[in-house]
Amino acid sequence: MRSPRYFLLVPVLATGLVLAGCAVTATDSGTSTSDTSETTAELVPTASVDVTQSASEVLAANQKSHASTDGSDADWSESDATAIDLDDESGTVTISAAGTYHLTGTLDEGQVVVDSPGDGQVKLVLDGVDITSSTGSAISIVAADEAVVILADGSTNTLTDAANYADADADTPVAALSSAADLTITGSGALNATGSSNDGVSSKDGLVIAGGDITVTAVDDGIRGKDYLVVTDGTLSVTAGGDGLTSDNDEDATRGYIAVEGGTVTIDAEGDGLAASTDVVTTGGTLDVTAGGGADQTVADDASAKGVKAGAIIVLGGGDVTVDAADDAVHSDDAVHIADGVVRVATGDDGVHADDALLISDGTLTISQSYEGLESSQIEVAGGTVSVTASDDGVNVSDGSGGGEMGGGGGPMGGPDQAADAAAEEAADAAADDAAATDATDTTTGDMTLTISGGTLTVNSEGDGLDSNGSATMTGGAVVVNGPTGSGNGALDVDSTFAISGGSLLAVGSAGMVVAPDADADQASVSVTLDGSHAAGSAVEVTADDGAVVASFTATKEFASVVFSSADIVNGQTYTVTVDGSAAGSAVAGEQTNEMGGGGTPPNGR
Repeated sequence: MRSPRYFLLVPVLATGLVLAGCAVTATDSGTSTSDTSETTAELVPTASVDVTQSASEVLAANQKSHASTDGSDADWSESDATAIDLDDESGTVTISAAGTYHLTGTLDEGQVVVDSPGDGQVKLVLDGVDITSSTGSAISIVAADEAVVILADGSTNTLTDAANYADADADTPVAALSSAADLTITGSGALNATGSSNDGVSSKDGLVIAGGDITVTAVDDGIRGKDYLVVTDGTLSVTAGGDGLTSDNDEDATRGYIAVEGGTVTIDAEGDGLAASTDVVTTGGTLDVTAGGGADQTVADDASAKGVKAGAIIVLGGGDVTVDAADDAVHSDDAVHIADGVVRVATGDDGVHADDALLISDGTLTISQSYEGLESSQIEVAGGTVSVTASDDGVNVSDGSGGGEMGGGGGPMGGPDQAADAAAEEAADAAADDAAATDATDTTTGDMTLTISGGTLTVNSEGDGLDSNGSATMTGGAVVVNGPTGSGNGALDVDSTFAISGGSLLAVGSAGMVVAPDADADQASVSVTLDGSHAAGSAVEVTADDGAVVASFTATKEFASVVFSSADIVNGQTYTVTVDGSAAGSAVAGEQTNEMGGGGTPPNGR
């Protein structure tokens, strides 16, 4: 359900839930999460991209990168290298054949150009180099079979390009370090690259970063690999007026991807942190992204400031990922799979958004600030530990996509401002309600599903806690919803059927729109509307007729209703909710009637 937009940070609150007879831990749903490289799930998406793919499967389907598997790219011998002392040079220094070149010294007004049309690697060993060009790139690789830039041990190297290029070549990227060939950057030295006109480091083919302490400052994009950008090691610090890391081949489905496999990457971008035409994959390393100034900033209509953005699929399959973004923290035009690792996000819009399908199968995901936490047409939580804080819906299953089309940094990338996003999603949700009210078999609503089959999901929301504009199914896992205090929203909101056959579900919130799982579901539920509102911090117990406590928790917010389901609940039995030792309400399990959702007919509009 959409409600008026809130811009306040909602703090994460502990639930203190204790469930009798079932622990609040991941539940085995038949989906393996122990080996994340082989993780699969039962979700069958309608999207063209298979959301169940692992990181290794996505990478295997893409063009193989040119990264060396034996580390030989970083190998060089001074005795076998051609020495070039830039202190003795001026103007343009041209390298026209494959081989290893050891560069030292300063070139104040000039550039190094590699124009090697033959076979073989060109290795440039930068060893205390300082190159500044007033006409073009500091290092321009216009032709090579493959190029390798080695940052010599203990060296610091500086590259600065021109603010205005005298003779820009359409076939060569505009960047401080530019390459028309596959490019590898490796070694243990330091590189400072300043893109005064456009990008900092750019390759028109593939780009692999396998080492070095690299600092990039760019007017537009920080580091670009057109066919792919792969980071296997090194320390990268990128400040960009456009996107931080980008791969933008949109003509080949196997290219245009970004992979972070190791190293430490820190990005501060005015545009998107990572932007790929096809896929973004993480398998290791540390990634820290700030986009658009962070979660407390707003985004212009013609801009995009997403943390991690892809046109096809995002698989966060390992490593440590932190995102602070003005726009969606993690956004795909198709699918997102969170399969492993630690992911922490704060955002001014959606925490994780996928237009078609979102799967969480393992790992730890914490959304500390968002407008809506998880959003997609199909959402499945099959494993892992998920914590969501949202000023509107915590989990929103809706076909009202709030995303935009892929684009380059600084240009019209389709990212909406938050007010327009809210209006669009409000209209889409209302349309889905109208359709469901007139035709329970509506195909659009039927395509929207929330499935919880394992893991632990904790939601703290000011809008609906779990909101599905289609159906919901729970077969395992543990869910705790700290829902809204206002009566215009509910802890649960499901427009079609809400089937539950396993796991534990606790939903606490206001009494204005109370929804519970279907009364005839395989696992029983009880829905209790209390005698009034009760304060945060209250000690709450749910007890059976025989006095057995089936659930106990400490309320995190003001509340007036409790919905609970577990294997301990028995249809036909009466359950009482006590607040600070006094009875506050009771109900018979299996006799709940939903005010909206749960197979009933929702009212039109919201």
